[in-house]
Formats: sequence, structure tokens, C-alpha cells
Amino acid sequence: MHELCSYIFTVTQKSPKQFRFTFTGRLQNSSLNVLEYLIRANETPLDRKQPALYAERVFCQRKAMTEPVIIGYLAVMAMEQKCLLVKQCEQISGLITDCRNLLGGWMISDKKRFRGESVPVREPAPALAAPDPEIF
Repeated sequence: MHELCSYIFTVTQKSPKQFRFTFTGRLQNSSLNVLEYLIRANETPLDRKQPALYAERVFCQRKAMTEPVIIGYLAVMAMEQKCLLVKQCEQISGLITDCRNLLGGWMISDKKRFRGESVPVREPAPALAAPDPEIF
């Protein structure tokens, strides 16, 4: 999500002035909202003894899952108004898909953990690999 947010800020800096408070601002604010929802969900503990916290976590995850769809629609509308280029809109769409897929996996994993089911552990990354920036 961090990559999508950065990309949106980069491509909207050169948007026509007439769209600054419509498409540009909405795209930027929506991308920041997703980051906020992800951080809130990640900071909410997953404890089977406290279902209210799990519900709050799921709420934030669902908001984070919905907001990129809005970003996608705004990007298409911005492209139609010549505020974004076709390639920029395609890039945003690809990043949205990646984010939603990662978030979906996280939500499934949380659901299994909350129910007490075993969750397969991935192999650790090689020591020289950089951290994955797509987590947020």
C-alpha cells in the first residue's frame, strides 16, 4: 500500500490545476486512509479472549479492503478527464490488485488464528533480502 500511496502522490503532482480539489485530493486522501486503516488493524491485538478487539481489527481491514476500490474508480474517472494517463491508471489498478490480494490473505490468516486453527508458517526470507514494502 505504501507503494500505491507514493505512486498516487507522484502522478497527481502534475495533474491539471482544475482537478486539484476533486480527483487529485480525493485520490491522495483515499490512499492515506487505506494506510491509516492498515496501521490501525495491525496495531489492534488479535486475542481470542477479547472478541471486541477482533471485531475492531476486522472492521479496519474491511475499510482498507473497500477504499482501494474507490481509488480505482476515481483513477478511471481521472483518466477519462485527462487528469491521469492510461498507463498511470493501469499502474494504479495493478497496485490496487496487489494490495487487495495481500490484505485478503491477511484477513484469512487472522480468521484462522482467531478460531484457533493452525496457520501454515512461510519459510523465512533469505537474510540478505530487503523487507517487503508491499505490506503497507
